[in-house]
This record gives sequence, structure tokens and C-alpha cells, in this order.
Amino acid sequence: MSGVLALSPFADSVPLFVDTLGAFFRPRTLFGVLVDGVAKAALYIMIASGLTLIFGLMGVLNFAHGSMTMVGAYLGGLLMVLVVGQETGDPTRLLVFGLGVVVVFAVLAAFGGLLEIGLIRPIYDRPPLSQILLTFGLTLILDELARIVVSFYGLQPISEWQAAMATKPDVLGQQHDLVVASVSGLKLFEIACGILAVVVIWVFLTRTRYGLYVRAGSEDSEMAAALGVDVRRVFTVVFALGTGLGGVAGILLAWDPSWGASVPLAVETLLPAFVVVIIGGLGTFRGTVAAGLLVGLIDATMTWWFQNAIAFTGLPEMTIFLILVIVLVVRPQGLFGVEEVGGH
Repeated sequence: MSGVLALSPFADSVPLFVDTLGAFFRPRTLFGVLVDGVAKAALYIMIASGLTLIFGLMGVLNFAHGSMTMVGAYLGGLLMVLVVGQETGDPTRLLVFGLGVVVVFAVLAAFGGLLEIGLIRPIYDRPPLSQILLTFGLTLILDELARIVVSFYGLQPISEWQAAMATKPDVLGQQHDLVVASVSGLKLFEIACGILAVVVIWVFLTRTRYGLYVRAGSEDSEMAAALGVDVRRVFTVVFALGTGLGGVAGILLAWDPSWGASVPLAVETLLPAFVVVIIGGLGTFRGTVAAGLLVGLIDATMTWWFQNAIAFTGLPEMTIFLILVIVLVVRPQGLFGVEEVGGH
């Protein structure tokens, strides 16, 4: 009798699991999870792409990358708040968003170039620990400066900046019927931005002369220098591009209720960015795209299950790191990585 009682909780949970499994495989649910996963993947790829470019050529693990995303969110949000009013239409808001992308990319790219010349370049010949400590110290400085500024102006340094989030076009906050499910316009916009970012970076790396220099420098920087390529200048340009890309991702996050512009955004974006880069393989953009899709889809799937079956929302983030552990055990170099990449 006691054995029956001991098994009863498990027996009661079986019908619940079967019902939840059936609900998950409904076309409407699967389509919604797929869109959510691809939207998350687009954000992960945009955040991690700059980190991939920097490490792929330079071998520098930039721990300040998350801070650049946070600064980009605040700069883009500030531009939107200053320009967009309550009566501003959706086309104008999207136009201002495009302007913000250009402004934030230019500002942070210039800042990144100066960082590479003034701080990163002098320690290229030192052990990797020096680069890690330098960039980690830099992120502490940037985060505290941002905290001081936004606290002084009352811009919610811990919680999401609601004024910036309110500048989102109305069409992005609505639900749109697609095929068998209704999905958020913001998720579709994030997917479109992610696809555009992947195409632009791919074209830059494979169809431009400077992209050729980047790929040559990542394979063998000494040979590239011997062939007349100014490798130091390439390093500066790549660090600037990577920093600018991180900032651009921040503008989009300022509109997303799951993220929002806040000082903790620096850490919140740095962790998944490193996970995606490591899973895909250090220094390979193809791997970053594949890992971003993998992590995004698994994250969306686990989020649905933990919200609908287990009702514990803290576990989806843990599954991302579980994927990282499995990949490191099975394939330490990542999905598309090689044993050695980057460096000088």
C-alpha cells in the first residue's frame, strides 16, 4: 500500500505531461515557438558577431563587449527619446531607428578604434591573462560610469528604461496573424534585423577586399604582413567594427521587454554572447550563426516547457549553459572551430 502511495505523485504527473506534450506539438504552438526561437537567435547572433570578429582575427577575448552593447542601448534609446514624441508615426520612428543604428555604430566604432590603439595594442605581446584583466577592468569602469550618469538623470539604472521602450512603433507591439499562429511584430522585426546583419557581415567578409585582409590575417597574420597588408590597421578596423556591431545590437534590445536598456544589460548580454561564440567555435562567423540558431531554438523550446509544464522560469537560462558544457565535452573546439585561431 505504501508503494502505491509513493508512486501516486508520479502517476498523477503522467497525464499532465502527455497533455502538455500534445499541446506542444500543435501546429500553432510549434510555429510560435519557432518564431520565438529564431527571434532569440537573431539577437544572440547580433550580440555575438562583433565578439567573433574580434577574437577571430586578434585573439582578444573582449570582456567589455557586453558593456558596448549596454552603451549602445542607452545611446540609441536617448536618440529615440529626444526625437520621438507621442504623435510621431510608425514610419518616422523606424526612420529614427535607422538613424540611431548609423549614429551608434559610428560612435562606438570610433571608440573601439581608439581603445585598440591606446589600450589593446600595447599588450599584444603579453600573456592572454593581461588582455582578459584589461578588458574586464574596462567593463567595470564603463558600467560604473553608466550607473553614475543614468542615476544622476534618473533613468532607471537597474530596471529597464521605460521611456526608451515606449518609443517602439505601435506596429511592433501588436500581434500579427501568420499562417497558424499570432506572433509579435517585434519578433518579426528582430528576425529581419538579424538576417540583415548576417548578410551584411557575410558580404563584408567574403566579397570585399578588406574582408579578404581580415580572413588572411586570421589565418596567418605574419604572411599577410609579408604580402603588404597593414595588419595593425586591420586589427584596429576589426576591433572598431566589432565594437560598433555590439552597440547596434543594443539599440534593438532597448525595445525588447525581455531586455531593455539598463546597466545590468552588460552582463546579461556578455554571457550568452560568449556561450554562442564558444559553441560555434572561436573565431568562425559561420559557427556563430549556427550556434545562435541552436541556442535560440533550444532556449525558446525550454522556455515554453518550463512556463507551461513546470512553471519555473529560471531554468531556461540554465539549459543554455548545459548546451555549452555538452559541446565542450564532445567537441572542445566548437561546432565549426579549429584548434588554434586568432592571435598575432
